[in-house]
Amino acid sequence: MTPPLLRLHPPRRALVVALAAWPCLGRAAAQPAGSREAPPALLLAREAGARPDPAGYLVSEKYDGVRALWDGHRLRFRGGATVAAPGWFLAGLPAGQALDGELWLDRGRFDALSSLVRRERPDDAAWRSVRYMVFELPGGLGTFAQRSERLRTLALSLSARTWEPAAQQTLVGTDALRDRLAEVLAAQGEGLMLHWAASPYVTGRSEWLLKLKPVQDAEAVVVGHSPGKGQFAGQVGALQVRDDNGRTFLVGSGLTDAQRASPPPLGSVVTYTWRGETANGLPRFPTLLRLRAPGL
Repeated sequence: MTPPLLRLHPPRRALVVALAAWPCLGRAAAQPAGSREAPPALLLAREAGARPDPAGYLVSEKYDGVRALWDGHRLRFRGGATVAAPGWFLAGLPAGQALDGELWLDRGRFDALSSLVRRERPDDAAWRSVRYMVFELPGGLGTFAQRSERLRTLALSLSARTWEPAAQQTLVGTDALRDRLAEVLAAQGEGLMLHWAASPYVTGRSEWLLKLKPVQDAEAVVVGHSPGKGQFAGQVGALQVRDDNGRTFLVGSGLTDAQRASPPPLGSVVTYTWRGETANGLPRFPTLLRLRAPGL
């Protein structure tokens, strides 16, 4: 069975990844904390649309955390840098087994988490509240449903303390999906993730994985600065950005006074929100949400 979106739009960047794509598995790497390599290949989500049908998907909460990959010996941010986590936290992760998930404090605590995990010297006491919410076995064989079950079994067999599998559930009908989303939002959660249960392990941005939120968001790279006018004269009026589809547009709303005076440098990655698209196919009402910290 093929997910509805894939019947219309085959994945353009999805690529099945074999274990050979993870050369770090099975051997230790002597990289110091904070060191950076090329960003690891990860699966990235597409927008789910207004009323997606959850049939065929496993649904989990979308954690407002920091993406991190455990390669079996090191924990890295999606940007490639090593996470400076306490030794006891890393010791709780399975040696030789890759995991993909989100470092997470709690709903609505992204800023606190981002500050915590980027410290060169980890705050041992603060890390006691961090949970590594794992939703994938990188390079794993079988379907996503089968990998999720192996992940749950692995956590039980190891009596995992510093990580846990993200809870996956099957929902029947759009009303059930809507009710689950409302439940998460009422508890100050961010939204839901829908992962096609029969999908192989893939990387890149793919319709195998969808995100469902009340407001759409995405990332883009800063490629220029547009001068301000009126009250913003002498400052930056908007960021010129380019998304992963190659579209270039301006993001002017959401910038703080400090960001207008000293804007994010070219090459920075920002997260923006928008509501639908214009007649030209560009995001409508793009608003700056946050600047992604280097390396994350």
